[in-house]
Amino acid sequence: MKVRAFAKIWLTHLAVERGLSVNTLSNYRRDIERYCDWLEAAGIERISDISTSHVENYVKDLRRGTDTNQALSASSSGRALIVARGLHKFALIEGEVAADVAAEVSPPAIGRHLPDTLSINEVALLIDAIPEGDIATAVDIRDRALMELLYGTGARISEVIGLAVDDVSELPEVLRITGKGSKQRIVPFGSMAQKAVQEYLVRARPSLSKGKSHALFLNQRGGALSRQSAWAVLKKAVERAGLEKDISPHTLRHSFATHLLEGGADVRVVQELLGHSSVTTTQIYTHITAESLREVWREAHPRH
Repeated sequence: MKVRAFAKIWLTHLAVERGLSVNTLSNYRRDIERYCDWLEAAGIERISDISTSHVENYVKDLRRGTDTNQALSASSSGRALIVARGLHKFALIEGEVAADVAAEVSPPAIGRHLPDTLSINEVALLIDAIPEGDIATAVDIRDRALMELLYGTGARISEVIGLAVDDVSELPEVLRITGKGSKQRIVPFGSMAQKAVQEYLVRARPSLSKGKSHALFLNQRGGALSRQSAWAVLKKAVERAGLEKDISPHTLRHSFATHLLEGGADVRVVQELLGHSSVTTTQIYTHITAESLREVWREAHPRH
């Protein structure tokens, strides 16, 4: 059977038998059309004519690009390979081919990206750029509490905006954070973050609340602060601080982890605080601290 005709049968199977969402199907259709275009350009029409080397060359072309298509990242190429594998596995099940030629094709290696971090001084500049004291508005007090909590706990933005008032009053020195997969973890709640949150609860939240939400952080209409609004809070603080860096809420999380490790914290403790299921994920930060040590050595040692 011709590849395109069989691909349509597979997509119908995914929609009807597997119940894939419209969004997922759209992504699969895009990738399978790319695969069919590549095969046609290589002079291959029938699915039974495809070999393992064809699939391998397809993945290589995805990474380096062609005359008609831009190069894809390793992760995007890997996802495209998953779709091609799905097609070939289905072809084997349906008896169209005698072997699954894509099963042993390896995805492209994904380079490990070291996350951007802020220095301790830059974190202070970021937080201190938000007005405080008598000149601070209710929104300013909220924003400062939000920034202190993001950096003070290393929590994800979704975890922080998902906090309820009861979550910060239940235990005074720790927070119970609900992370991915509804897994809960206990994170110390430092004095500076405690002070900022307490001021927000006393001076700001009552004026923002319309009795609509139990969420800790509220917008000016009294509803729970959204992820987009929390990003806007950070962006405004970055502009006020005059920091010329691409800073996201995750930058504060990365900075939290890096500063703890630089201060001597054990990597497994940091793993627990961040809510990582594997220490391997946390160990990326040890590369950053190792590089900072090398930089100090290069600057200070007479025989660098």
